[in-house]
Amino acid sequence: MFDVASAAVAAAVADGAAYSDARVVVRCNQGVTCQNQVIDSLSQDESAGIGVRALVGSSWGFAAVADLSESAAAIAGRRATATARASAKVPGAEMDLADVPPVVAEYETPYLEDPFAVSLSEKSDLLVRVTATMQGVDGVAIANASLSFWDTEKWFVSSQGHRIFQHLVESGGEISSTAIGDNETQVRTFPQSFGQFKTGGYEVIRSFDLDANAGPIAEQAVQLLVAPQCEPGDKHLILDSSQVALQIHESVGHAIELDRILGWEAAFAGTSFLDLNQLGSLRYGSELMNITADATIPGALATFGYDDEGTPAQSVDIVREGIWVGALTGRDSAAIAGLTPGGMVRADGYSRIPMVRMTNVGLLEGESSLEEIISETKDGVYMSTNRSWSIDDRRLNFQFGCEVGWEVKDGRLGRMVKNPTYTGITPQFWGRLDMLAGGDELVHWGLNSCGKGQPMQVGHTGHSAAPARFSNVRVGVST
Repeated sequence: MFDVASAAVAAAVADGAAYSDARVVVRCNQGVTCQNQVIDSLSQDESAGIGVRALVGSSWGFAAVADLSESAAAIAGRRATATARASAKVPGAEMDLADVPPVVAEYETPYLEDPFAVSLSEKSDLLVRVTATMQGVDGVAIANASLSFWDTEKWFVSSQGHRIFQHLVESGGEISSTAIGDNETQVRTFPQSFGQFKTGGYEVIRSFDLDANAGPIAEQAVQLLVAPQCEPGDKHLILDSSQVALQIHESVGHAIELDRILGWEAAFAGTSFLDLNQLGSLRYGSELMNITADATIPGALATFGYDDEGTPAQSVDIVREGIWVGALTGRDSAAIAGLTPGGMVRADGYSRIPMVRMTNVGLLEGESSLEEIISETKDGVYMSTNRSWSIDDRRLNFQFGCEVGWEVKDGRLGRMVKNPTYTGITPQFWGRLDMLAGGDELVHWGLNSCGKGQPMQVGHTGHSAAPARFSNVRVGVST
């Protein structure tokens, strides 16, 4: 496969590209879903092909082909150069790439149990069993469960001398219970509403203990039907770690993508409220806010050895004690901004051009615990598990709804409330972070459905988060 990728790069350079790289990608994806004890879908998709980038003057060109012969790869390389040359006719400064030392290397996801070696019958039996448990709770109308697995092999070659092989294994899933009342439906999911995904094998699924969690989740869905509405007001807001993770994803992760900041990514919910001139001085949040983009966290979903430009995985400071200090970069955008490339460029398979994507963008742990946070809250709401979200293109104004909430009165968790929501403005909201848990309550959440680009690419991102409290937040607004 290195020979195939090398043929593409050599053809692109011979045709005039100043730089070229190629990725051979072979991927297998398996998914199993179940509703009400019936396996309603089973899919296994396999793809193989090569994607080639070529740089001419100010512009990139890209071409891909589902043919792993050296002759087809060479044709793709020439097509990529031709596209770049045509694009470069539009006036623009010549593109530079920030330096990344070429390496010859290999990386493989650590895993214990090959998820593709586990029988479909075992996977199906698990899903049927947990949906039966959820249906066994009176009032549950719909019980869903799903599992997903990816096995990806990549061979990367650049005209600067990179030769990198990677084997990535990813696993995850979720369960959900839907209870239907007279005029409403309520849903509870586990581990979270977008599922939980990690790098690793079938041991990831076993760690969820879906059998033990199915019953309690179903019972909460039914309880929500008779729970009172979340009362509106300005209160202390306590978020569980999964909702903090989504808050990071939407109001930090996308905002710090340098292609958005530079205006390159503006068509698909693009741009950012951040200004590059503010890097190092803008107050993004309180002093408790410390965020890194770290592609080296063991088991996290966006963990790998090298990104799709050959830049090594690393940890990069993004927010330090509330001050914005870093961004998600590629070699081209980093050169413009005068930054060091952070290993943050990936593509959705062989047939899409690599672009800046979130790695594990997470909040470093604090010194409190959820129990301590609740005990020090006189009047607040504790919300868990995302149900709805809305945020503007600049990642500034937002509103989120959660599946369930509990009132917090005089340091104690009180009655359950339904349809809890909150709203805010990104730097003001993060500036109100005043308590943050850590230790065992820090979770590396994985999101397998981050959309970006046109044509859209689906990225796998990670977000480390722990329960947190935000002061004086507007809660209980309607969705």
